[in-house]
Amino acid sequence: MKILHILFFALLLNTGTAYAQFAAQKEASYIATLKAVTDFKINDEENLSELAALRENERFKQKLNRMMSKLSNNRSKNSTNEKVYKILIKAGKDIYNELD
Repeated sequence: MKILHILFFALLLNTGTAYAQFAAQKEASYIATLKAVTDFKINDEENLSELAALRENERFKQKLNRMMSKLSNNRSKNSTNEKVYKILIKAGKDIYNELD
């Protein structure tokens, strides 16, 4: 009987691991979708001239560098990273569901 309890507990732990892997894969698919759509839309004819102007704008580039310096890809993320990550996941999920 004790062995049955141990096997059941091990099965529960394994199910949690599988769920975590599935959730991580979904998040990765949302981020990948967001990147693919962003890369596609950045070449939109309506945006080309504005984007070219931004690429030449030193003030914008400095501000963008300051903003990016607040982010990190380390495992221990701060609250800003977590907020930005959640925003990206939500946007990717919304786009994924819209285009699916």
